[in-house]
Amino acid sequence: MSLRGHWILDPEVIFLNHGSFGACPRAILDRQTELRERLEREPVRFFLRELPPLLEEAREACAAFVGARPEDFAFVRNASAGVNAVLRSLPIAPGDELLTTDHAYGACLNALEYVAARSGAAVVIAQVPFPLRSEDEVVDAIVSRITPRTRLALLDHVTSPTGLVFPIERLVRELDRRGVDTLIDGAHGPGMVDVDVGAIGACWYTANFHKHTCAPKGAAMLWAREDKQASLHPVVVSHGYRSPSPRTRFLEEFDWTGTDDPTPWLCVPHALRYVGGLLEGGWSEVRAHNHALALRARGILAEALGVEPPAPASMIGSLAALPLPDGDGAPPTSALYADPLQVALFDRHRIEVPIPPWPGPPMRLIRISAHLHNHEDDYRRLADALRQEIPR
Repeated sequence: MSLRGHWILDPEVIFLNHGSFGACPRAILDRQTELRERLEREPVRFFLRELPPLLEEAREACAAFVGARPEDFAFVRNASAGVNAVLRSLPIAPGDELLTTDHAYGACLNALEYVAARSGAAVVIAQVPFPLRSEDEVVDAIVSRITPRTRLALLDHVTSPTGLVFPIERLVRELDRRGVDTLIDGAHGPGMVDVDVGAIGACWYTANFHKHTCAPKGAAMLWAREDKQASLHPVVVSHGYRSPSPRTRFLEEFDWTGTDDPTPWLCVPHALRYVGGLLEGGWSEVRAHNHALALRARGILAEALGVEPPAPASMIGSLAALPLPDGDGAPPTSALYADPLQVALFDRHRIEVPIPPWPGPPMRLIRISAHLHNHEDDYRRLADALRQEIPR
């Protein structure tokens, strides 16, 4: 059985968009079904007596995977929930500046705009070049926009539209030296790159487990530095706010925000063991394999499109983006876009791959993902389809 056989992906579709929503292997879904059935057999027993130790076990495994202490690690539904929890907990004042980049994920930029509008703050966007030659260009672009009014920087660990691995430890150090707090959107981090939140040194780090670690949807994390936990609250305030438990209010609040399905969180350790066990070298080999495949795929597409790779290989994880000829300039038809070429690639060639309008229409990119269920032939098929669909 090929590695693709571990997933239930449609055999008629070439799936090159693992980066958007991930894809969960069959064995992990089976484990989630077992947990859900256990919950429904006796919901009160499960939530009140069985869930707390299960959650602690999951927390310890997940925290270890990202270099965190369990007491600094909370589960959330997705990285957007983590970003919103931090932003909506901050005492932002009129005149404060919230710094991000033009590579930021759209939902996170929306959250910044929302809290800025409520408080009279301003969102400042650093223009990071793309194509670019080195990580120095990222650092220079961001540092140049810091002012005495900069309150917070929201930065991607791996950018969503362009697939760049930012030099995040270096950026955090530069910002910290200037007295700027950092919130890292690590939505694509775990499973793609080696994440060590302690070494990164940011104030907050939020990330998804449903993407590159292949856990079920609804499994994500929010890490908070110890000195930043007392003032941090989830978006939904519930029983934990006044809990008499001896545990920190940080964990009490985030562990219970109301009745919900906890099985995605409980499945993450199983996903880490299972997917990491598909190659002999564990997660180090998985990351190296996916990185190498992404670079080979980028080369295949660059040749087909007649373009140069727009970033050094050292700034690529398992996502890679390449520029396309301009589109018709029409705005996206939905928040998740639907470029006519993206539609044609799926309808006529059965290839699932995103074409984001970046930095905005008519300019656009094609972004590929690489994971264990992919093969080099998938990208050759995409290259052939692009040659047919894009007029010379």
